[in-house]
Amino acid sequence: MSLRLRLNLLITTLMLLFMVAVGWVILEETRVSIRERVEAATRVTVQLMDTVIASSTMNPEFGYTHEVLKGFLEHLGYVRSNKITLTDLQGKLLYVSPPSKFRAGVHPPQWFANWVAPKPEKVERLVRFGRLSIESSAEGSIREAWNSLQQIMWIGLSFFIVLNVVVYWMLGHWLKPLQPILGAINRMERGNLNTRLPEFDLPEFEKIGHSLNRMAESLAAERQLEESRQLTHLIQSHIEEERRSLARELHDELGQYVTAIKTFAVAIVNRSKNGAPDIEASAKTIVAAANHIYDGMHDIIRQLRPGSLDNLGLAETLSDAVNVVQQQHPELKINLVMAGKVDRLGETLNINIYRIVQEALNNAIKHAEANLLEIKLSTTETGDLQLAIHDDGKGMDINAVDQTNHFGLLGMRERVQALHGSFNVDSKAGQGTAIYINIPQAVKTEG
Repeated sequence: MSLRLRLNLLITTLMLLFMVAVGWVILEETRVSIRERVEAATRVTVQLMDTVIASSTMNPEFGYTHEVLKGFLEHLGYVRSNKITLTDLQGKLLYVSPPSKFRAGVHPPQWFANWVAPKPEKVERLVRFGRLSIESSAEGSIREAWNSLQQIMWIGLSFFIVLNVVVYWMLGHWLKPLQPILGAINRMERGNLNTRLPEFDLPEFEKIGHSLNRMAESLAAERQLEESRQLTHLIQSHIEEERRSLARELHDELGQYVTAIKTFAVAIVNRSKNGAPDIEASAKTIVAAANHIYDGMHDIIRQLRPGSLDNLGLAETLSDAVNVVQQQHPELKINLVMAGKVDRLGETLNINIYRIVQEALNNAIKHAEANLLEIKLSTTETGDLQLAIHDDGKGMDINAVDQTNHFGLLGMRERVQALHGSFNVDSKAGQGTAIYINIPQAVKTEG
């Protein structure tokens, strides 16, 4: 059932209830009015008849009272709301008032007559040689009331029909903007985020249209952002793959050449120990240079792609990276705490978490001027991965710093958001920096 029809049925129901209430009030007022009218007419009629009887009694020359009453009643004719009967003492009918001809063509239903009819009254007067009976009769008043009620009912029914038609048309006119709104929502649901609604005259629909347009713009921006994140994630994956390939090439190719050079130089040293001291010295220089190249190459390989990440897992790799930095920078104390299933994250999470911790170590050394760095990596019972990094360095004012220009933080954020996680930075000048990362269902998804 459409909204238009529902609103129209609601208004129709309210109108019917209102009409029923008004009808009830009218019926009650009609019943009270008829009762008071009949009672008043009966009292007047009784007083009139008493006056005639008293006058006839005081003036015997007018004749017998029943004959005087008969003549008076015949001259009086119809008396509204009363039925007058005159009989002699033997019960012979001398006179009966004619029936009411008022609204004679109106025939009210029995339920209406029973509802509004007052309790009948009967007054009798015993006169000389006769009996006078006055009975209340509301037939004329009932017919008149029913005729008036019929007019009101026809007027109300006409108004009811006209009002329903007008309300139905007006609802259709007012709810007309719902069609383009529903159409726009359906198009957005199918993926067309370029849909926009026009301006509407009604302020409520204008607000809906404005909100829907802003939502479409936000969804379009979110889609572009998600596409950018996916592209960034893809680029990072290719970069990591290239780093892995380059590290393998360095280890396999350059490592063999350096090892061969060192082997040849050691052989030269051994052969020239006693006979050619100059050659021996040069050969030792070559050995030292080869060792230096070998160590530097391994440092580069470790930066490109730590081999322990594939062989020993994330926990051992992070511990090794922290130990190396700790040896190189003894002034910086590093506390690494790991708990939970951190070795069941999978390759994608492993390399991203490693790069984030690596970036945090570089930031603490180069920018934070920290003395203490705490790193806590853990998984929850629900499989969420949580990483908290805190240093006691010089910190920064987050509100005053454009984080988009801090490529270290930006890279961390992009990595986390590409994994559908949350990334928060809490830092104040002179109070250090804290980074909180949460990646939902990391163990379940990657494990």
